[in-house]
Amino acid sequence: MNDDARPAPEPQDIPPRSGAADEVNRQDPSRRSVLWTTAGVAGAGLGLGALGAGTASAAGRGAPDALAAAEAVAAAPPRQGRTMAGVPFERRSTVRVGIIGLGNRGASMIGLFLALPGVQVKAVCDPVRDKAEKAAKKVTAAGQPAPAIYAKDEHDYENLCKRGDIDFVYVATPWELHFPMAKTAMLNGKHVGVECPIAMRLEELWQLVDLSERTRRHCMQLENCCYGKNEMRVLRMAHAGLFGELQHGAGAYNHDLRELMFDPDYYEGPWRRLWHTRLRGDLYPNHGFGPVANYMDVNRGDRVVSISSVGTTALGLAAYREEHMEPDDPSWKESYIGADRTISLVQTAKGRVIRLEHDVSSPHPYSRINSLGGTRGVFEDYPARIYLEPTNTNHQWDDFTKYAEWDHWLWKEHANPPGGHGGMDYIMVFRLMQCMRLGLVPDFDVYDAAVWTAPVPLSHLSVKAKGVPLPIPDFTRGEWRKARSGMDSEKPAE
Repeated sequence: MNDDARPAPEPQDIPPRSGAADEVNRQDPSRRSVLWTTAGVAGAGLGLGALGAGTASAAGRGAPDALAAAEAVAAAPPRQGRTMAGVPFERRSTVRVGIIGLGNRGASMIGLFLALPGVQVKAVCDPVRDKAEKAAKKVTAAGQPAPAIYAKDEHDYENLCKRGDIDFVYVATPWELHFPMAKTAMLNGKHVGVECPIAMRLEELWQLVDLSERTRRHCMQLENCCYGKNEMRVLRMAHAGLFGELQHGAGAYNHDLRELMFDPDYYEGPWRRLWHTRLRGDLYPNHGFGPVANYMDVNRGDRVVSISSVGTTALGLAAYREEHMEPDDPSWKESYIGADRTISLVQTAKGRVIRLEHDVSSPHPYSRINSLGGTRGVFEDYPARIYLEPTNTNHQWDDFTKYAEWDHWLWKEHANPPGGHGGMDYIMVFRLMQCMRLGLVPDFDVYDAAVWTAPVPLSHLSVKAKGVPLPIPDFTRGEWRKARSGMDSEKPAE
């Protein structure tokens, strides 16, 4: 029996807010069921119909309407529970995991959970039974008992979440299903970690915050880039004051995905490409936003207060289709509206500025930008380089490898971690499972998840309104003013 075996809470569902907030949360057309790892979401229509037909584009009306819509959802509703800031996990000898979604990401991550002592994979779920069975074989090959398989239909994840022998649910499915799956996990008393982005609507972000507080279960955006070696080194240097007073940072997801988005096998359908027919803004802000937010202690002494976004025309996907796709390919029925490149400026309460970029539709070497500047110098990644006074005074970039002494203890302990993305995936899973086993406060929480994802709907609104600055909700309801622990952790005693 697990150390913390006890009845799970039984909260009731949270009704959505209505009124002016509908403009920022509207779904056009209505949702329908989708097969979330195969055929995709053609017609599912979970994009934002914000500002209404004709209203958003009307001259002189776009900015006021966008601001009114954003302000309606930015206003914090009354707290229904207690804050989850600084709340530790329950200590347990073994973390029992259920995995939902076994496509590219889920199938690759299961091996990392299995590589850790004190972790058991108890159940796997995917509506494609072959994928679930292959995942189950990985579990038994690792010497663990055969997990339960949930592959009846696209709703079978609900039965996985009802199990009494699961502590943590990991979600790796198409984006529109992240919210209902995280919600179901918490309503069934499970901690939950979700791939990026955690939801697609501001209303959904508020619901996840409220549910986490009411159920006393953590809901986390599993932002693996926060655990990158360079990111964690810069984090410790920033907190040690080497950059002086922090002033600005930048992060991005500039990754040419054109070939992959048109590959029916890689994404198992058009679900990711179809988001470019629905939203105009930054579809994937988390990889760039999360690390910079950590450098600046967002939600831990500072908070982001507004975002202004602009975007280019949407030409890249149509041009790629023209050159590479056959005339009878289903993609010819699609009309792309997502800007090839979105640039957002985020302001913090302390007057700092964060620049976010998103571009997956045009030729570009991979870059997350990952820069940080202060009164004593600046770091820029891709390639990694640094300039800090008083060491550097010649206006020439310096070698970042000279600062290896500032590596986070996780990277000193795991110098050559297994897994994808340069090992950051493993570091993330190791640390999360460690926090759960030892009863520690997680490195990030539902408030971070909500903030890192808020640019998805807000950048869409801002782009449609010609760059008007929009408020970012204070999901912490004032708790951001309190300094507290985060990614810059101390090595715990096992």
